Parts: sequence; C-alpha cells; structure tokens
Amino acid sequence: MGRHTNASTVACSLTSYKVIRSAKRIHTEMKPHTCKYCNKCFSRSSHCKEHERIHTGEKPYSCKYCTKCFTQFGNCQKHERTHTGVKPYTCKHCSKCFSSSSNCKQHEQTHSDVKPYTVFSVCKPYSCKQCKKCFSRSSHCKEHERTHTGEKPYSCKYCTKCFSQFGNCQKHERTHTRVKPHTLSAFTQHERDLSAFTQHERTHTGVKPYSCKHCKKCFSRSSHCKEHERTHTGEKPFSCKYCTKCFSQFGNCQRHERTHTGVKPYTCKHCNECFSDLSAFTQHEQTHTEMKLYSCKHCTKCFSRSSYCKEHERTHTGEKPYSCKYCTKCFGKLGNCQKHERTHTGVKPYTCKHCNECFSDLSNCKQHERTHAGEKPYTCKHCDKCFSQSSSCKRHERTHTGVKPYSCKHCNECFSDLSGCRVHERTHTGVKPYSCKYCTKCFSQFGNCQRHERTHMGVKPYT
Repeated sequence: MGRHTNASTVACSLTSYKVIRSAKRIHTEMKPHTCKYCNKCFSRSSHCKEHERIHTGEKPYSCKYCTKCFTQFGNCQKHERTHTGVKPYTCKHCSKCFSSSSNCKQHEQTHSDVKPYTVFSVCKPYSCKQCKKCFSRSSHCKEHERTHTGEKPYSCKYCTKCFSQFGNCQKHERTHTRVKPHTLSAFTQHERDLSAFTQHERTHTGVKPYSCKHCKKCFSRSSHCKEHERTHTGEKPFSCKYCTKCFSQFGNCQRHERTHTGVKPYTCKHCNECFSDLSAFTQHEQTHTEMKLYSCKHCTKCFSRSSYCKEHERTHTGEKPYSCKYCTKCFGKLGNCQKHERTHTGVKPYTCKHCNECFSDLSNCKQHERTHAGEKPYTCKHCDKCFSQSSSCKRHERTHTGVKPYSCKHCNECFSDLSGCRVHERTHTGVKPYSCKYCTKCFSQFGNCQRHERTHMGVKPYT
C-alpha cells in the first residue's frame, strides 16, 4: 500500500475537512454563501456560483460538438451524450442503459418496492413546506413549492414573461426562435420538445405506460393519468384567483378565470369573432370549413370534435361512465350528469342578464334571455321561419322532410320528436312521472299535470 507524502497528507486532510464541513451544514442548515444579486443563501460556494449565473447569463461550458453553452458542467456533459449516444448508467435489474444517473435511479425504483434512501424512512424524502406533499426528488419539491409562493425565477430572453420551471421557459422561448430540436426519420413534422416527441412515437407503437392506481386504465401520458386519478380522489388542486371555486385540471381553471376577466384570446380568421375557450374557437372555425375529422366506429356519422364522437359512440355501446353523487343514476355525458346533480342540490348558477332569474342549465338561461331580446338566430332551411332554440328549429324542419328518427320500443311507431316518443311509450308502460302538488293524482304528461293543478288554485290564465 502506497504511503502519503507530506504534501499529499495535507491535501488529503484538507479534502476530508471540506467534506466533513459540507456534511455538517446539511444537518445545521448553515448557508454561509450569499448570491450577489438576490441574497439567496447556499451551503456550498459552488452552488452559489452556479446560481449567480442565472442572473448574469454566463455559460462557461460549451459543447464539443455544437455551439450550445451551459451554466453547469454536468448539464454540458449530459448534452454531449445526445451527440455521442453514450449511456454510461445501467439498470441493475434489466440492463437498460441511461445517459443520466438520476434517470437510471428513478427507473430502478420501478422494479422493486425497495426504499432507496437509507437516511429516510420513506421513499419520498422531500416534503413541501406548505402542504406536506412528498417527492422523490429535491428539484421536484422545489418546483412544487413555487405553486404556493408564486415565484417565477426564469424569465424569457425575448419578452417579459416569467416561469416557475426552467423547462417551461425553454419551451416558451422556442415559440420565439421556432427551434425544433427533436426529429425522427419517419416523422416529417418536427416537434418542439422532447415530451411531445416521445408522446408522438407512442401514437405509432400504441404504448400506454401509465396506469391508474384505482381502476387500472392506461394512458400514454403521465399528466393524463394524473388528471384521470383525480376523478377517483376528488382532488382539485387548482383554485380560481377571483373566487373560491377549485378545479382538477389547470386548463379548466384558466377557462373559468376568463369568465371573471372577460378575456377572449382566440379570434376567428374568417369572421373575427372572439372566444375565451380554445376548443369552442376550433369548433367555430370548422363551421366555416365544414371539416368533420372524427368518424363513429359503429356508423358513418362524422363529427368536428373528438369528444362529440366519443359521446355519440356511447349511444351505440350503452356505456355510461358518469354516475350521480346523490343517487345511482348514470350518464353518458359529464354535462348531463352535472345537470342532474343540480336537481338534488337545487343549485342554479346561471342568471339572466335582464331579470336576474336563475337557471340550473346554461342553455335554458340563454333561451330565456332571447325572450327579452326577441332574438331568433335559428332559421329553417325550407321556409325561412326563425326560432329561438336550435332544437325547435330541427323539430320544425322535420315537418318538411317527414323524417321520424325516434321509434317506440314496444310497437315500433315512429316520431319526429323525442318527447312525443317518450309520452307515447308511457301509454304502454303506464308510467305517470308527474304528480300534483295538492293531491295524490299523477299524470303521464307535464302539461296535463299543470292544467289539473289550476283546478286547485282556481287560476284561469286564458282570457
């Protein structure tokens, strides 16, 4: 075994002293090094210098193979591996290789329930200071904490927009530079970021690596899986800035906030109409082009929206994935389920602009408002007659075409109107869903029930 010289002994002692001193600061939370620009403190001088480069923009480490520069040496090394293809880190369980040590460690955790952190008793040793949510990585914990503090340390080089995550800032900057770094030989359209690139590949392979913890449904995106799991847990982490309403999806929260601010960022190229919702805007533009890209698997009907196509397909399969919280009734559409639940809660969130009358259904509120304005936006294709409701217009057009799309389940008699079909079916079943408020008499039609109730009240509305 080799001996230390005097010089090497001193160097070794100094190195050991620095390691011990650095380790002590982890326990004492001592941070003697302060940033010159924002007074943020660090336990290590090297960490402080790396942080200061965020302010100065200095990137001293340049790639050997291209002109790209980096603030940290480790990031430069990782980038160079994208050129060389070197993957020095190998999984112990399946021999899969990785270019990053952190990615390799994270992958190894998917093989076993072994808790890799010996110092900690749980697999996620980093907890948020505000809500105690736990994370397996310190960087993920810090990013999460910014959702509480509102801190956005990363600013765009080309505009004044700021971001809480460095990756999101980079993606945004590409909207200015139009750089598309990820390409695929079989993929003619470039993608702007690596996650979109990987996701696109899954559209070819059909791989869905993320499964729901509660119902084992699989997804091609981690974010979609998390959003779906919230339908089981009821978690709503995104809250409106202007009221107390909360949402399970960030996009839904943004759309809701626009109902407060009145912002409509999407403008139609054809008629300059503005929209607060991207999906409504896309759907509107298709009314100009008449594009219907999504076709039903069971019939030849086509739709302008994927969601509409899926809803329609449920009329074939009978699937009803949305269940009422208050009873056992199920629905094929989320909107219909929400409307039904309001019959239990009595909530009427939609108010008429003219008379302050409240409604549980937005479409009913809009129809009511037209009675004030006298507006009749729906015109018959055959006789120019106008209607305030789209459904009324369609019913009227059937008097011209003679189409009767609704058939009785018991005798196959056909009807042009769904409500007429349901009333007829009650003559077979004997169901009388409308009961008088004043006596026990029941009726199969709502109008007949109303007329009967007037005999109790003595009301004579027709003069």
